[in-house]
Amino acid sequence: MNPSGKCFLFLLSLGLILSVTETVAQDTPTRTLIVNGKTVDAGVVVVEGRSYVDIEALAKGIGGSVTFEGTEIALTIPGPPPPAAPQTAEGMAKEFQQIAVFTLAEMREWRGAIGTVVTTGMPVVGSWSQDYHDRVEADLMQATLAASTEPDRQALQLLQNENALLSDWADNVLGERKALNAARTIDPNSLQNDPSLAKISKCGQFLSSMIVSGTFSDDSSCH
Repeated sequence: MNPSGKCFLFLLSLGLILSVTETVAQDTPTRTLIVNGKTVDAGVVVVEGRSYVDIEALAKGIGGSVTFEGTEIALTIPGPPPPAAPQTAEGMAKEFQQIAVFTLAEMREWRGAIGTVVTTGMPVVGSWSQDYHDRVEADLMQATLAASTEPDRQALQLLQNENALLSDWADNVLGERKALNAARTIDPNSLQNDPSLAKISKCGQFLSSMIVSGTFSDDSSCH
């Protein structure tokens, strides 16, 4: 074939290639890719009804990674974050609760013994009241060592307040009894009309309920 014929065939082939390329390009619209509601900078190309996306752009857009090893393509997609640990309110330690309940029982017994002395007119002899005081102090020391949470420490402060109120009341009542104060010796309603005892009793009842519940709360009677 002469040179003119070859040139004509080359131009004809080139025209066909450009025509096909233009037709394919017109048939490959680009679409926007959205993953989990977030637009990813990786355009989607549709060719003959199939969608194609740049895998490297996709991996980058979703925070993943892609590696090429020989004939293998490894795409790593990050998983969902681990669920957050549930937030729970910190309660009292079981050991502290047990010691605190026992301490309150000792306080009630001490208070009852003093009430018996007053209502029966028994003479105040011996060191039994001081013995009660010392036992309660020892119990409070154990409670202090067992307090491991913030509610423990808050409840411990109220226990100590109750002990201070009870100690002052016991000293005053027994001091008046020893001095044969008529209000403590003759009046049978002296305990029922005692505002200090009423406050101590109310605080003790509140503390018993609060400590058993394991959830700290406060009450003005314990201050």
